[in-house]
Amino acid sequence: MLVCFDTQAKLFNAETFVLDNGLEVVVVPNRRAPIVKQMLWYKNGSVGEAPGKGGSAHLLEHLMFRGTKKTPGQTFNRLMEENGIESNAFTSLDVTAYHQLLDISRLELAMALEADRMQNLQINKQDFALERDIVFQERKQRIDNNPLAQFGEELRRVLWQGSPYGRPVTGTEEEILNLSPTDVEAYYRQNYIPNRAVLVLSGYLDATVARSLAEKYYGAPDAGKVLSAEQVFPKLKNIRARVDMRLPDVQTPRWLKLFAVSSYGHKPEDVYPLQLLAAYMGGGETSKLYKKLVLRDKKALSVSVDYDPLSQSYGIFSISAVPAAGVRIETLEQALQAAWEESLRELSLDEIQNTKQKMLAGLIYLRDNPEDAAYIIGAMRSAGVPLAEIESQDDKIREVDYHAVRKAAATMMSDAPQVTGILQPEVKDGDAL
Repeated sequence: MLVCFDTQAKLFNAETFVLDNGLEVVVVPNRRAPIVKQMLWYKNGSVGEAPGKGGSAHLLEHLMFRGTKKTPGQTFNRLMEENGIESNAFTSLDVTAYHQLLDISRLELAMALEADRMQNLQINKQDFALERDIVFQERKQRIDNNPLAQFGEELRRVLWQGSPYGRPVTGTEEEILNLSPTDVEAYYRQNYIPNRAVLVLSGYLDATVARSLAEKYYGAPDAGKVLSAEQVFPKLKNIRARVDMRLPDVQTPRWLKLFAVSSYGHKPEDVYPLQLLAAYMGGGETSKLYKKLVLRDKKALSVSVDYDPLSQSYGIFSISAVPAAGVRIETLEQALQAAWEESLRELSLDEIQNTKQKMLAGLIYLRDNPEDAAYIIGAMRSAGVPLAEIESQDDKIREVDYHAVRKAAATMMSDAPQVTGILQPEVKDGDAL
């Protein structure tokens, strides 16, 4: 039996239903080519790890490719390769997602394999040791040997004030080395359950076919019905912090400011004004800050503004810039502040309308691409955004007026926890500061 919800077909024309075991399925029809993107999103990432067990989610992601009783060892990977299926996965703070791009004729195979490892993963000591070493080396290469990654990790740690969101997704080196098969098995059993997951099927199929296949492969009654407890995250203090880092191997100074702001999980009514603010200020080479700081004043080589509202806790609004040759980082910071204030004074109905048109054009592109559609819908549903709202993003954007954008900017600057970071080359003996 399926529990179905009627949704108005709009941006993606998606349909959704829920299996008896709690697995949500979203179908996004696209008949442009006989391909399908399957994405299975677990609403569990690194913030769901037990204290001191950092890296469990990421290590489990690796081990998910290491086999079940039906597909031992490298059988999963071999079957994917032999059938021309592109398969991969990723872990973030809030989610872990597994995805395949395939010919429609291979969809049942991919669904059978994915559903099997949702329930029947086997972790042996040899595979565990091998993958833990791989994860450890990834940590060293991508974080410990990357000054930009170290810089970002430190800023997030300060901003999040002890919240699980301040922990590295990879875990620390010490945490990775101390993980045991029992730790990862416990995370798997607690979190990889149907009613903590969203399955997105995007491409050359309709909801009728999808229902039949989802019930056949993902609807097993023993797949688990126990809901894991929702986490409650701490309220952040309204801090103003600065982090000044000097590290070896830094070639170009960087300036970065992070704000903890509203998200879909935390005051969702603020999301769309903040999205417009980010696009207006720093969304590409036609944005206000880029034109002022890079093209007009020649103070920066690059400047960008990003906003990520897909979080169970606060969202992150970020402003980043790289100084032009010969420009001191302090000079860039002053110029950026002046450009930000100037851009706010210039904010008008026409400016916001132009920004909206660019954002709406981007939504049309997402609709036409089954891979992008699967990613956007899966990420937003995993964050708890109703499908009806996902379908009406264009209307939500159109409804925002420039007064709301101006208010969002003022509220962020005055009320949001924030940290400013400066990354510069390490000072060597004899160098002048």
